[in-house]
Amino acid sequence: MYEYNLPLSPLATVNMIPFNKPYLTGKETEYIQEAVQSGQLSGNGKFTQKCHTFFEQRYGFKKVLLTTSGTDALEMAALLINIQPGDEVIVPAYTFVSTANAFALRGATIVFADSHALNPNLDASGLEALITPRTKAIVPVHYAGIACDMDKIMFLARKYQLYVIEDAAQAIDSYYISPDGSKKALGSIGHLAAFSFHETKNIISGEGGMLVINEASLLPQAEIIWEKGTDRAAFFRGETAKYQWVALGSSFLPSEITAAFLWAQLENLDQIQSRRTEIWLQYTNGLEELAQRNLAKLPYLPPYATNNAHRFYLVCADLPERTALLAALKAKNIHAVFHYLALHQSPYFHNQYRGKSLPYTEFYTNTLLRPPFFYELKTEEIAYIIEVIRNFYRTRI
Repeated sequence: MYEYNLPLSPLATVNMIPFNKPYLTGKETEYIQEAVQSGQLSGNGKFTQKCHTFFEQRYGFKKVLLTTSGTDALEMAALLINIQPGDEVIVPAYTFVSTANAFALRGATIVFADSHALNPNLDASGLEALITPRTKAIVPVHYAGIACDMDKIMFLARKYQLYVIEDAAQAIDSYYISPDGSKKALGSIGHLAAFSFHETKNIISGEGGMLVINEASLLPQAEIIWEKGTDRAAFFRGETAKYQWVALGSSFLPSEITAAFLWAQLENLDQIQSRRTEIWLQYTNGLEELAQRNLAKLPYLPPYATNNAHRFYLVCADLPERTALLAALKAKNIHAVFHYLALHQSPYFHNQYRGKSLPYTEFYTNTLLRPPFFYELKTEEIAYIIEVIRNFYRTRI
């Protein structure tokens, strides 16, 4: 039993500090009303186009298409590269189920990669051993907005003629730094990329996502899939006399209401990112002593990655320690959570898994802890959370 007998701030009596709280800029309902009054609610209208232009101009994406979720963006990608039964797709085992599910739905064999020793991203040095003649794609996940080693991944993609689909769900406004010092936005490097605007992300629309198409040859088919398998987009540009069913597709296009909400967020991206960075740095500065004393690990940023302040996390020594810390935080009205459970050990997949042990995936499954992190988290609340965590580790010395 751990005792917490060191003095705490007056916030010890506050109501529960939530793990997440969606931030509203104040313009969302105004723009939604404007979208409603425009008479075009079904999508691909004014606000959709404003969002598309924003992303393409700010980050150099060749083409973007808003989707109803990040999951839908990944499912679009699977359709777009024509995944067939028997194709193999390499994904990290430490990720959300959508990363694998999107390709499994098309009949792909999922090949799981282990995490890196220093952070939860996949270990690019182990990828080549997973590639076979049936491999069709690699899907790196930029966990917490921190870049995977994209130079290594793209080298392998060129060598073996594979698609790279960046799962950039958490990676808006984050960059990869090449050896020559140049920066590329995450999502602009692979052939395709998927973003999420779920309410837990930096920029939100409740549910929502986006497919990025960086390979020009894939763009015409991407629009067809986006428009339920029709050439409707070309029709509205006046490129065809009528639109018809020309390929398989689905209803991936979000409404103008979703796009209007998203636009209100994008207008405030820099302000949102600035505050989230302040929160991330306050956590880091307040807890770095734990890392220096090897009591817990803080997020590791490799030299090729920038930080978009999507998520702060701690890595505990083991599962019992994390369980105790979660309980200690809950006892002080702080809602902290763990994160992904290893997909190769999931109830759905564990009987199918025939690969090697994935020790680092299992390590992060058992040890990673996420404290509250959201735009409106107050400075004094962060200080209080830091104080509770530091007190917990003082009792373990």
